[in-house]
Amino acid sequence: MTSEVDSKVGTEAGSKAGRRSRDEAPFTLDEPAPKVLGFWDQGAFWANLGVSLFAFSGAYTVLAPDENGRPTLAIAAGIVAMIVGTALGGLMLGLAAAPGARTGQPAMVLLRGLFGARLSYVPTVLNIAQLIGWGTFELIVIADAASALWDGIPRWGYVIAAGILTTVLTIWPLGSVRMLRRYVTVAVGIALVYFYVQLVREPLPDLTEGSWGGFWIGADAALAVSISWVPVAADYTRHARTARGAFGAAAVGYSVTQIIAYVLGLLALALVAGDSSKVFDPFLHVTLGVLFFAVFVLREADQSFANVYSTAVSIQNLVPRADRRVLTVALGAGITGLALVLNIGDYAAFLALIGSVFVPMLGVLAADFYLGRGRWRAAIGTGDVRGLGWNTSRTAPSRWGMIAAWAVGFAAYQLIYPGGVSWWAGFWQDVQGVLHFTPQSWMSASLLSFLVAGVVTVVIGRLPRRGTGTAPDAGREAAGDR
Repeated sequence: MTSEVDSKVGTEAGSKAGRRSRDEAPFTLDEPAPKVLGFWDQGAFWANLGVSLFAFSGAYTVLAPDENGRPTLAIAAGIVAMIVGTALGGLMLGLAAAPGARTGQPAMVLLRGLFGARLSYVPTVLNIAQLIGWGTFELIVIADAASALWDGIPRWGYVIAAGILTTVLTIWPLGSVRMLRRYVTVAVGIALVYFYVQLVREPLPDLTEGSWGGFWIGADAALAVSISWVPVAADYTRHARTARGAFGAAAVGYSVTQIIAYVLGLLALALVAGDSSKVFDPFLHVTLGVLFFAVFVLREADQSFANVYSTAVSIQNLVPRADRRVLTVALGAGITGLALVLNIGDYAAFLALIGSVFVPMLGVLAADFYLGRGRWRAAIGTGDVRGLGWNTSRTAPSRWGMIAAWAVGFAAYQLIYPGGVSWWAGFWQDVQGVLHFTPQSWMSASLLSFLVAGVVTVVIGRLPRRGTGTAPDAGREAAGDR
């Protein structure tokens, strides 16, 4: 009898352990992605990503600072520009999130269907580079904010502690997402309400004083922050139970909290007369400010966690059988080392570069996935990905037309806003002169490059195939595209 009980207990324990294993992200790309994240899990995840210390330390970027770092927009204009940019960026984030839920594939593997397996390596390498940059910046921000809370520990100590915490969270990514929903989201919500009450009570200056002339530059800066998550969205939504839930959680959850956090950051910036180096001071000088600000500092680890996990998954597109746990540890150590020797200068230029690469890429992906080859057909709602003309295999053929559409969108972005890197901006200004093109103040580089890339994608998708006389989406997909 005892042996039967022991056997039953052992079987149940093994079953629970197996269930826990199946509920976590797979170690390699050869394993299927479990569909375990509901709407509220995802919503809390994206909402937490929307509340970042970058929203405070980088709030000045939506005020369209000039070459000397002085804001050109009024605070009120910056708030409106930020809301518009964030709302548009949230919709774009939702468009990038749904394909992950529909296919069960991470973001860079999805690009095999867009560009082909080998050509997908180009954006994958770019994504790895920008994610390492973001992960490094996050550790720097955490260390700087923690030092502002208490300078009794050397800055390098905070960097190493943040790096270790980031690595631990990344080893169990889906467990970390569920933990965020259960505990962190509530604490962050309370801290946000508390700081709003405290800062609004302070004597704020005239928020309308200043210009509206750089409105779309400010909007693009806010949009770029949202877009920075586009190349990683599917890494998490591939575990979503439904595509509709994935879209809504990403678009709404992220946008609402980023708007709330940026407005709070801009109010703090107004209280320190636009000095971004002192933007944390209004939070720390109010009653219990240190305690509630510590919530933001600890929560920032989910930003670095998301960057490191997605870097590992992106590398797996290049090396499919690499174990993400090994990659995670190596990446955690790498960004910690970089954070120890780098500073956070050139943040605005970094955001502009990210936007110029990934906004038009999203335009290509959205047009081709929703309107072209990747269109959801008879398999809607069935979970059967055979209805997709979207080949994410390791042998997916190259699609140079999609690369061309991406390049056109990228060029459109640069022509409108070439960024703040002098030699790069000078080149595109010369191109503007050759084309006799002068950017207008109403032009949004992000929106127009997204639309241009999308339109070119649709046009290329309607061109007849060589030797067939039929459009790529007409009739049954060729066997080689399956």
